[in-house]
Amino acid sequence: MAAVILKGVSEVYLRSGSKVLYLGAASGTTASHVSDIVGEEGSVYCIDFAPRSFRELVENLRYRSNIVPILGDARFPANYSGMVSVVDIIYCDVAQPEQAKLLADNANYFLKESGSVILMIKSRSIDAVKSPSHVFEHEVQVLKSRGFTVADLIRLEPYDKDHMAVFARKT
Repeated sequence: MAAVILKGVSEVYLRSGSKVLYLGAASGTTASHVSDIVGEEGSVYCIDFAPRSFRELVENLRYRSNIVPILGDARFPANYSGMVSVVDIIYCDVAQPEQAKLLADNANYFLKESGSVILMIKSRSIDAVKSPSHVFEHEVQVLKSRGFTVADLIRLEPYDKDHMAVFARKT
């Protein structure tokens, strides 16, 4: 997220009071910043499927009352649908193939009408052989085909090699 800000994103979408579904929270570093931004009136549902990362997530964020850690696989939103309410924003930072599809599948369950998404595309996690530009284009097309309007695309070099941030809204 710091790279996005340094690269000059036009709008971050996160606001005080926002409800956020964070996919791929890992140990919670960025999730803690999201928690600070949304404040006590907001909430952050943090999904991660790796037990070790999840233990670190719970430990690192245990004093934050606006965080709900959930051990779950973001590819299967039905499995945690009873624990997550409708959200304003989905922040997707997973390191696995089909990132845009995974985000859109979660949006079908949890994103409010006209909600926003932030997709952190890690091209080498999707396909280590294809060019990052090709991977970025494909993931953006998936979002568009699933009813999202893309507002901003930001390559994250030199901060994160072969990464792109996509900001979009559900239309």
